Amino acid sequence: MLGVSGSIAAYKALDILRRLQEEGASVRVAMTKNAAHFVSPMTFLTLSRHPVLWDEFRDSGRSDIGHIAITEGLDLAVIAPATANVIGKLAAGIADDALTSALLALECPLVIAPAMNDRMYRNPVVQRNIGFLREQGVRFVDPEEGPLACGAIGQGRLAETERIVQEVASALSPRSLAGVTVLITAGPTREPIDAVRFISNPSTGRMGFALAEAARNRGADVILISGPTELTPPWGVSHVSVTTAAEMRRAVMDSAGKARVVIMAAAVSDFRSAERSEGKIKKESAPEVLRLERTEDILLELGRTPGKRLLVGFAAETDSVIQNARQKLKQKNLDMIVVNDITRQGAGFGTDTNAVTVLDRSGAVTDLPLMKKSEVAARILDNVAELLQK
Repeated sequence: MLGVSGSIAAYKALDILRRLQEEGASVRVAMTKNAAHFVSPMTFLTLSRHPVLWDEFRDSGRSDIGHIAITEGLDLAVIAPATANVIGKLAAGIADDALTSALLALECPLVIAPAMNDRMYRNPVVQRNIGFLREQGVRFVDPEEGPLACGAIGQGRLAETERIVQEVASALSPRSLAGVTVLITAGPTREPIDAVRFISNPSTGRMGFALAEAARNRGADVILISGPTELTPPWGVSHVSVTTAAEMRRAVMDSAGKARVVIMAAAVSDFRSAERSEGKIKKESAPEVLRLERTEDILLELGRTPGKRLLVGFAAETDSVIQNARQKLKQKNLDMIVVNDITRQGAGFGTDTNAVTVLDRSGAVTDLPLMKKSEVAARILDNVAELLQK
């Protein structure tokens, strides 16, 4: 259920609704009457494809009790935006409209994203109410700092849609990695030839970033080390940006000692130019042959480094997929390996989907069909959590 209260930020709830639907959620909307002054219930009805609860006394044709019916079977509720008024009513157990009545009937997790003037947000009574609700298990997505509708600048802006959606996903995820430090690598590396040219690969980092987000949702403390990508790091993770394989190795080895789980999803370049020019090599004077040398094998080094950690590798193959994966699992002393056939449509680089096979050192094999990378990440972490229990 998406609850919308009477804030100028109510229009942003339309974007939140859309993003939740994109993630597969079926969303019901409950509004205050004041919220209906900013965005009409008809707009939410059209987008959600569900009746909108906003004034039970006007909808005399209902055969059920609206604020009870809308809460039946909910997995989660989120109030975005949440005014100081609605937060105060909820903290005091007041139910004097459709939304607050529905909130008191909830039997599911609740996420609240406040939006108000910065002075209102700092008010001791508002902070007391927020503190009390936190103690009751309510999750808050703190407002952001910036220009406010009243013209002031301060903390009170409704959090960005992606932050709210990520918090919803976190609230719905099993807490199977709570308190576990997970180090994840992602993306490609770039190995310079000269000032403008480099050796790399088509990795976009999407799989590694999906794993980082999923691990964070499960309560893990996530360290994400990524090569050059166009992706925005998930909120709530520690992000380290690197470029070359050597830089990635240094970053990984610096953090591996504090990680209980290391997932090496990055596509680290296997080769670099043996000779690098600091300037741009002119075409006319370029050598006919580019001499290469191998880069550091970070995964192999980790497998040989003492430490109580669960080590997960990735392999992109074009032939003898399972055979090559088994060999890599043993050679690099891994606990688990995730392998995909990059010649398969929808399972290579640069896609939003993947199809993988997961193998572990016990011999277990799990085939995951083509699905969104966020779903693949969740299934991989199911296996990780299971191995941690053994």
